[in-house]
Amino acid sequence: MGLLSCLILSSHALAGDVSHQHFFSPTLDHNYPYTVYLPDDYDTDATTPYPVVYLLHGSFGNERDWVTRGNLPQTADRLIAAGHLPPTVFVMPGSRSWWVDGYNEAARSAFFNDLLPHIESTYHVGGERHLRGVAGLSAGGYGALNFALERPELFAAVAALSPASYAPAPPANSSARRHPAFLDEQGQFDHERWEALNYTAHLENYRLQVTPRTTGERDISPVPLYISAGRSDVYDAEFHARLLRQTMERIQPDDVRLDLYPGGHTWRVWRASLPAALNFMFQHIGQPSANAAE
Repeated sequence: MGLLSCLILSSHALAGDVSHQHFFSPTLDHNYPYTVYLPDDYDTDATTPYPVVYLLHGSFGNERDWVTRGNLPQTADRLIAAGHLPPTVFVMPGSRSWWVDGYNEAARSAFFNDLLPHIESTYHVGGERHLRGVAGLSAGGYGALNFALERPELFAAVAALSPASYAPAPPANSSARRHPAFLDEQGQFDHERWEALNYTAHLENYRLQVTPRTTGERDISPVPLYISAGRSDVYDAEFHARLLRQTMERIQPDDVRLDLYPGGHTWRVWRASLPAALNFMFQHIGQPSANAAE
Protein backbone atom coordinates (compact mmCIF):
# COMPACT_ATOMS: atom_id res chain seq x y z
CA MET A 1 0.00 0.00 0.00
CA GLY A 2 2.87 2.29 0.80
CA LEU A 3 4.45 1.66 -2.60
CA LEU A 4 1.13 2.21 -4.37
CA SER A 5 0.64 5.53 -2.57
CA CYS A 6 4.16 6.55 -3.53
CA LEU A 7 3.53 5.73 -7.19
CA ILE A 8 0.26 7.67 -7.19
CA LEU A 9 1.92 10.70 -5.62
CA SER A 10 4.85 10.45 -8.03
CA SER A 11 2.50 10.25 -11.02
CA HIS A 12 0.57 13.26 -9.78
CA ALA A 13 3.76 15.23 -9.19
CA LEU A 14 4.83 14.74 -12.82
CA ALA A 15 1.52 15.85 -14.29
CA GLY A 16 1.45 18.88 -16.55
CA ASP A 17 -1.04 21.70 -16.17
CA VAL A 18 -3.96 22.11 -18.58
CA SER A 19 -5.96 25.33 -18.90
CA HIS A 20 -8.43 26.87 -21.33
CA GLN A 21 -7.59 30.34 -22.58
CA HIS A 22 -8.58 32.91 -25.18
CA PHE A 23 -7.40 36.21 -26.61
CA PHE A 24 -8.85 38.72 -29.02
CA SER A 25 -7.96 38.00 -32.64
CA PRO A 26 -7.89 41.08 -34.91
CA THR A 27 -8.07 38.80 -37.95
CA LEU A 28 -11.26 37.09 -36.76
CA ASP A 29 -12.67 40.09 -34.88
CA HIS A 30 -13.62 37.84 -31.98
CA ASN A 31 -11.95 35.86 -29.22
CA TYR A 32 -9.65 33.05 -30.31
CA PRO A 33 -9.97 30.04 -27.95
CA TYR A 34 -7.21 27.56 -27.19
CA THR A 35 -6.23 24.94 -24.64
CA VAL A 36 -2.65 24.87 -23.39
CA TYR A 37 -0.65 22.12 -21.70
CA LEU A 38 2.31 23.30 -19.64
CA PRO A 39 4.78 20.62 -18.54
CA ASP A 40 5.43 19.85 -14.89
CA ASP A 41 7.65 22.50 -13.27
CA TYR A 42 7.13 24.88 -16.18
CA ASP A 43 9.47 27.79 -15.46
CA THR A 44 9.02 31.20 -17.06
CA ASP A 45 12.62 32.00 -16.09
CA ALA A 46 14.18 28.87 -17.55
CA THR A 47 17.48 29.46 -19.32
CA THR A 48 16.26 27.99 -22.59
CA PRO A 49 12.74 28.29 -24.02
CA TYR A 50 10.47 25.26 -24.25
CA PRO A 51 9.61 23.54 -27.53
CA VAL A 52 6.02 24.10 -28.61
CA VAL A 53 3.74 21.82 -30.60
CA TYR A 54 0.46 23.05 -32.07
CA LEU A 55 -2.21 20.31 -32.17
CA LEU A 56 -5.15 20.93 -34.49
CA HIS A 57 -8.60 19.37 -34.05
CA GLY A 58 -10.81 17.82 -36.70
CA SER A 59 -13.87 18.95 -38.63
CA PHE A 60 -16.56 20.46 -36.37
CA GLY A 61 -14.26 19.82 -33.39
CA ASN A 62 -12.97 22.29 -30.83
CA GLU A 63 -9.96 23.28 -28.74
CA ARG A 64 -10.83 20.82 -25.95
CA ASP A 65 -10.89 17.64 -28.06
CA TRP A 66 -7.24 16.68 -27.66
CA VAL A 67 -7.63 16.82 -23.88
CA THR A 68 -11.08 15.29 -23.41
CA ARG A 69 -10.85 12.65 -26.15
CA GLY A 70 -7.25 12.44 -27.30
CA ASN A 71 -5.47 11.80 -23.98
CA LEU A 72 -2.89 14.44 -24.80
CA PRO A 73 -2.06 15.32 -21.15
CA GLN A 74 -1.60 11.68 -20.14
CA THR A 75 0.46 10.91 -23.24
CA ALA A 76 2.67 13.98 -22.81
CA ASP A 77 3.16 13.28 -19.09
CA ARG A 78 4.22 9.71 -19.84
CA LEU A 79 6.58 10.52 -22.70
CA ILE A 80 8.20 13.39 -20.84
CA ALA A 81 8.63 11.32 -17.68
CA ALA A 82 10.23 8.52 -19.72
CA GLY A 83 12.64 10.95 -21.36
CA HIS A 84 11.27 10.43 -24.87
CA LEU A 85 10.23 14.08 -25.05
CA PRO A 86 11.76 17.11 -23.37
CA PRO A 87 9.36 19.23 -21.30
CA THR A 88 7.14 20.69 -24.01
CA VAL A 89 4.28 23.17 -24.30
CA PHE A 90 1.29 21.92 -26.32
CA VAL A 91 -1.16 24.43 -27.76
CA MET A 92 -4.54 23.18 -28.98
CA PRO A 93 -6.32 26.00 -30.82
CA GLY A 94 -9.98 26.15 -31.77
CA SER A 95 -11.24 26.93 -35.26
CA ARG A 96 -14.58 27.16 -37.02
CA SER A 97 -12.92 26.41 -40.34
CA TRP A 98 -10.70 23.65 -41.77
CA TRP A 99 -7.62 25.68 -40.87
CA VAL A 100 -7.96 27.54 -44.15
CA ASP A 101 -9.09 31.01 -45.13
CA GLY A 102 -12.43 29.58 -46.12
CA TYR A 103 -15.83 31.08 -46.78
CA ASN A 104 -16.70 31.23 -43.09
CA GLU A 105 -13.47 32.18 -41.30
CA ALA A 106 -9.88 33.25 -42.02
CA ALA A 107 -8.47 30.45 -39.87
CA ARG A 108 -5.14 30.18 -41.65
CA SER A 109 -4.39 33.90 -41.37
CA ALA A 110 -5.51 33.96 -37.74
CA PHE A 111 -3.19 31.07 -36.93
CA PHE A 112 -0.10 32.70 -38.41
CA ASN A 113 -0.83 36.36 -37.74
CA ASP A 114 -2.50 36.18 -34.33
CA LEU A 115 -2.08 32.84 -32.55
CA LEU A 116 1.66 32.27 -33.05
CA PRO A 117 2.66 35.78 -31.90
CA HIS A 118 0.27 35.54 -28.93
CA ILE A 119 1.66 32.20 -27.77
CA GLU A 120 5.26 33.30 -28.19
CA SER A 121 4.69 36.49 -26.21
CA THR A 122 2.61 34.81 -23.49
CA TYR A 123 4.58 31.61 -22.83
CA HIS A 124 8.28 30.84 -22.55
CA VAL A 125 8.45 28.96 -25.85
CA GLY A 126 10.91 29.09 -28.69
CA GLY A 127 10.26 31.39 -31.63
CA GLU A 128 12.71 29.55 -33.88
CA ARG A 129 11.94 26.82 -36.36
CA HIS A 130 13.79 24.06 -34.52
CA LEU A 131 11.61 24.53 -31.42
CA ARG A 132 8.23 24.47 -33.19
CA GLY A 133 6.10 21.61 -34.53
CA VAL A 134 2.56 21.25 -35.85
CA ALA A 135 0.24 18.23 -35.93
CA GLY A 136 -3.42 17.43 -36.30
CA LEU A 137 -6.06 14.80 -36.94
CA SER A 138 -8.40 14.52 -39.91
CA ALA A 139 -9.19 18.13 -40.95
CA GLY A 140 -6.50 19.15 -38.47
CA GLY A 141 -4.06 16.87 -40.28
CA TYR A 142 -5.08 18.61 -43.50
CA GLY A 143 -4.36 21.94 -41.82
CA ALA A 144 -1.06 20.88 -40.25
CA LEU A 145 0.23 19.55 -43.57
CA ASN A 146 -0.80 22.72 -45.39
CA PHE A 147 0.88 24.92 -42.76
CA ALA A 148 4.15 23.00 -42.98
CA LEU A 149 4.23 22.99 -46.79
CA GLU A 150 3.30 26.65 -47.09
CA ARG A 151 5.61 27.88 -44.32
CA PRO A 152 8.42 25.32 -43.96
CA GLU A 153 10.65 27.93 -42.35
CA LEU A 154 8.40 27.84 -39.29
CA PHE A 155 8.26 24.13 -38.41
CA ALA A 156 10.83 21.48 -37.52
CA ALA A 157 8.39 18.60 -38.05
CA VAL A 158 4.77 17.85 -38.90
CA ALA A 159 2.41 14.99 -38.10
CA ALA A 160 -0.85 14.30 -39.92
CA LEU A 161 -3.09 11.66 -38.32
CA SER A 162 -5.70 10.31 -40.75
CA PRO A 163 -5.31 13.55 -42.67
CA ALA A 164 -8.34 14.71 -44.64
CA SER A 165 -5.91 15.71 -47.41
CA TYR A 166 -7.96 14.16 -50.18
CA ALA A 167 -6.75 14.54 -53.74
CA PRO A 168 -8.16 15.60 -56.05
CA ALA A 169 -11.39 15.94 -54.03
CA PRO A 170 -12.94 14.75 -50.75
CA PRO A 171 -15.05 11.58 -50.89
CA ALA A 172 -18.82 11.93 -51.07
CA ASN A 173 -19.24 11.13 -47.36
CA SER A 174 -16.62 13.63 -46.16
CA SER A 175 -17.84 16.48 -43.94
CA ALA A 176 -15.76 18.82 -46.12
CA ARG A 177 -18.62 18.74 -48.59
CA ARG A 178 -21.00 20.25 -46.04
CA HIS A 179 -18.59 22.37 -44.05
CA PRO A 180 -19.15 26.15 -44.31
CA ALA A 181 -15.45 26.64 -45.03
CA PHE A 182 -16.00 25.25 -48.54
CA LEU A 183 -19.62 26.20 -49.24
CA ASP A 184 -20.19 29.05 -51.67
CA GLU A 185 -22.97 31.63 -51.50
CA GLN A 186 -25.41 29.10 -52.94
CA GLY A 187 -24.47 26.58 -50.26
CA GLN A 188 -22.69 24.34 -52.77
CA PHE A 189 -19.34 22.65 -52.23
CA ASP A 190 -16.72 24.66 -54.14
CA HIS A 191 -14.41 22.14 -55.80
CA GLU A 192 -12.09 24.83 -57.17
CA ARG A 193 -11.74 26.33 -53.71
CA TRP A 194 -10.83 22.92 -52.31
CA GLU A 195 -8.14 22.40 -54.93
CA ALA A 196 -6.74 25.89 -54.36
CA LEU A 197 -6.42 25.29 -50.61
CA ASN A 198 -5.38 21.62 -50.53
CA TYR A 199 -1.79 20.48 -50.01
CA THR A 200 -1.33 19.82 -53.70
CA ALA A 201 -1.43 23.58 -54.31
CA HIS A 202 1.65 24.05 -52.09
CA LEU A 203 3.81 21.22 -53.42
CA GLU A 204 5.71 22.93 -56.22
CA ASN A 205 6.76 25.97 -54.21
CA TYR A 206 7.70 23.72 -51.30
CA ARG A 207 9.75 21.47 -53.60
CA LEU A 208 11.66 24.44 -54.97
CA GLN A 209 12.54 25.60 -51.46
CA VAL A 210 13.75 22.25 -50.07
CA THR A 211 15.41 20.70 -53.13
CA PRO A 212 19.19 21.24 -53.42
CA ARG A 213 20.26 23.26 -56.43
CA THR A 214 23.17 22.30 -58.68
CA THR A 215 25.46 24.09 -56.22
CA GLY A 216 24.25 21.76 -53.45
CA GLU A 217 22.58 24.61 -51.61
CA ARG A 218 18.86 24.93 -50.88
CA ASP A 219 16.66 27.55 -49.28
CA ILE A 220 15.71 25.40 -46.33
CA SER A 221 15.80 21.77 -45.23
CA PRO A 222 12.60 19.68 -45.61
CA VAL A 223 10.00 19.40 -42.88
CA PRO A 224 9.97 15.72 -41.80
CA LEU A 225 6.45 14.29 -42.11
CA TYR A 226 4.73 11.61 -40.03
CA ILE A 227 1.46 10.17 -41.39
CA SER A 228 -0.92 7.66 -39.85
CA ALA A 229 -4.25 6.15 -40.87
CA GLY A 230 -6.69 3.44 -39.87
CA ARG A 231 -6.95 0.46 -42.20
CA SER A 232 -10.76 0.47 -42.11
CA ASP A 233 -11.29 4.23 -42.36
CA VAL A 234 -14.68 5.03 -43.94
CA TYR A 235 -13.12 7.96 -45.80
CA ASP A 236 -10.48 5.73 -47.40
CA ALA A 237 -7.77 7.50 -45.43
CA GLU A 238 -5.30 4.67 -45.99
CA PHE A 239 -5.43 5.19 -49.77
CA HIS A 240 -4.98 8.95 -49.46
CA ALA A 241 -2.25 8.53 -46.83
CA ARG A 242 -0.34 6.22 -49.17
CA LEU A 243 -0.80 8.71 -52.00
CA LEU A 244 0.48 11.50 -49.77
CA ARG A 245 3.50 9.43 -48.75
CA GLN A 246 4.35 8.65 -52.37
CA THR A 247 4.01 12.30 -53.32
CA MET A 248 6.19 13.54 -50.46
CA GLU A 249 8.82 10.81 -50.90
CA ARG A 250 9.52 12.18 -54.36
CA ILE A 251 10.50 15.44 -52.69
CA GLN A 252 12.07 14.22 -49.43
CA PRO A 253 12.59 10.44 -49.61
CA ASP A 254 14.30 10.18 -46.22
CA ASP A 255 11.87 12.37 -44.30
CA VAL A 256 8.48 10.64 -44.53
CA ARG A 257 7.00 7.90 -42.35
CA LEU A 258 3.59 6.20 -42.65
CA ASP A 259 2.10 4.01 -39.90
CA LEU A 260 -1.13 2.08 -40.40
CA TYR A 261 -3.34 1.01 -37.49
CA PRO A 262 -6.31 -1.32 -37.10
CA GLY A 263 -9.49 0.72 -36.86
CA GLY A 264 -11.36 3.49 -38.59
CA HIS A 265 -11.61 7.27 -38.52
CA THR A 266 -11.79 7.29 -34.74
CA TRP A 267 -10.15 8.56 -31.59
CA ARG A 268 -8.99 5.02 -30.88
CA VAL A 269 -6.65 5.26 -33.89
CA TRP A 270 -5.56 8.81 -33.09
CA ARG A 271 -4.81 8.03 -29.45
CA ALA A 272 -2.84 4.98 -30.54
CA SER A 273 -0.77 6.89 -33.10
CA LEU A 274 -0.12 10.02 -31.02
CA PRO A 275 2.92 8.62 -29.12
CA ALA A 276 4.56 7.45 -32.36
CA ALA A 277 3.83 10.80 -33.98
CA LEU A 278 5.40 12.74 -31.11
CA ASN A 279 8.41 10.44 -30.91
CA PHE A 280 8.96 10.95 -34.63
CA MET A 281 8.58 14.73 -34.39
CA PHE A 282 11.04 14.99 -31.52
CA GLN A 283 13.74 13.32 -33.54
CA HIS A 284 13.80 16.71 -35.28
CA ILE A 285 12.36 19.30 -32.90
CA GLY A 286 15.14 20.68 -30.73
CA GLN A 287 17.82 19.87 -33.32
CA PRO A 288 18.87 23.27 -34.76
CA SER A 289 21.65 21.94 -36.97
CA ALA A 290 19.29 19.48 -38.66
CA ASN A 291 16.64 22.11 -39.41
CA ALA A 292 18.67 25.13 -40.38
CA ALA A 293 18.43 26.68 -43.80
CA GLU A 294 21.22 25.50 -46.08
